[in-house]
Amino acid sequence: MRNNQAIGRAVKVASIIIVLAVLFFSSFYTIGEQEQAVVTTLGKPSAVTEPGLHLKLPFIQHVKKVDTTIKGIAIGYELNTNRSVESESLMITSDYNFVNVDFFLEYKVSDPIKMLYASEAPITILKNVAQGCIRSVIGTTDVDSVITTGKNQIQSDIREQIMQRLEKEDIGITLVNITIQDAEPPTEKVKEAFKAVETAKQGMETAINNANKYRNEKLPEAEAKVDKIIKEAEATKAARINEANGQAARFDALYTEYIKYPLITKQRMYYETMQDILPDLKVIIENGNGTMQELLPLGAFEN
Repeated sequence: MRNNQAIGRAVKVASIIIVLAVLFFSSFYTIGEQEQAVVTTLGKPSAVTEPGLHLKLPFIQHVKKVDTTIKGIAIGYELNTNRSVESESLMITSDYNFVNVDFFLEYKVSDPIKMLYASEAPITILKNVAQGCIRSVIGTTDVDSVITTGKNQIQSDIREQIMQRLEKEDIGITLVNITIQDAEPPTEKVKEAFKAVETAKQGMETAINNANKYRNEKLPEAEAKVDKIIKEAEATKAARINEANGQAARFDALYTEYIKYPLITKQRMYYETMQDILPDLKVIIENGNGTMQELLPLGAFEN
């Protein structure tokens, strides 16, 4: 009986010691040199602690550690195998050329609480933001600058755009650097497609130039013809008007004479009309026996 009681007391003491030990050891936590920790109290973030030994309330407070070292993301290729990822690397430049560009992005955690709780996938958001900014800058840059002399400016422009976007997203991550790893023309299949596009562009430009040349050649000639037609029409118009005015004036003069001397004017008009038509008049006389005799045109009618 006494042995059982002793054993029971020993078990209780051991349990108490174990609980106290658990409480003691769960009351402390250690943060490494390249880490920060977010302390949550009853599920809510309450503090961010720096490297070293820290105290917390067991079962009430929990600790989530965050690595604050600089990390990298490969864009356009796989980091481990260096295999190209064409869906990320293939882009089009401002002069409608295709180019494969690989980038390496470096980042670190700037706010552990926002990094853990502001979004579900902050690294995915960072990569999507970077890809959008990269395509935006490459799309406004010519292919020669991308492949040769413009890399530093491109990197600077992309870095600035990413930092502005991250400031708006506010996901607790900051950009350290982004660099172009490689830039080269695309695969042979894409090159052939690009050549076809370039050939079509050149053909279009040639057709436009030929059309402009034809227009420049024909337009002055057409304008000259139009000018000639207009001038001829204006001359004809003036002649017709003058002729009409002359006839009207002649009629007025005849009418004035007719009012003064009606009989004499009628006779004179008759003589003038006969004088105009008789010289061209042919007289043909039929004899009645089926034969016809043509008389010579009459001479000018004399008063």
